[in-house]
Amino acid sequence: MSLTAKKVSESVTIMTELVLPNHTNQLGKLLGGQLMHWIDICAAMSAGRHNRRVCVTASVDRIDFHNPISLGDPVTLIASVNRVFNTSMEIGVTVFSENYVEGKRIHTNSAYLTFVCVDKVGKPVKAIEAIPETEDEKRRFDEALQRRETRLKNRNR
Repeated sequence: MSLTAKKVSESVTIMTELVLPNHTNQLGKLLGGQLMHWIDICAAMSAGRHNRRVCVTASVDRIDFHNPISLGDPVTLIASVNRVFNTSMEIGVTVFSENYVEGKRIHTNSAYLTFVCVDKVGKPVKAIEAIPETEDEKRRFDEALQRRETRLKNRNR
């Protein structure tokens, strides 16, 4: 069955990881590279879920680290398709850390990644359109086009 469109909500992927000693630097804080790895995996699952096929990373926008994540903290990543273009799509990932002792959940990161939908031999193919329904999904859909235009301008420099 070939789908031409799916709701954004169908792409939502939630992933939780526990920060272990091998994930940390000398200060007991989560390594940035480890977090980027988890962000890429969560985004890839969201893109794949939406398109029902393998999707590969084409680019990662700037990632800012707003708050450190400590050893022992659970980290929750929430990814969804923001907008589909042709073979590519923007995936948004929001990251939260949690401190059980203090009972706090903190937004630590947001990231935007571009993925390309590919066939079995890795050739780009048309992606399934994303239909935003909520006001937040519609806002992210509109903002994704602006970010894409900026990416394309920067790429052509």
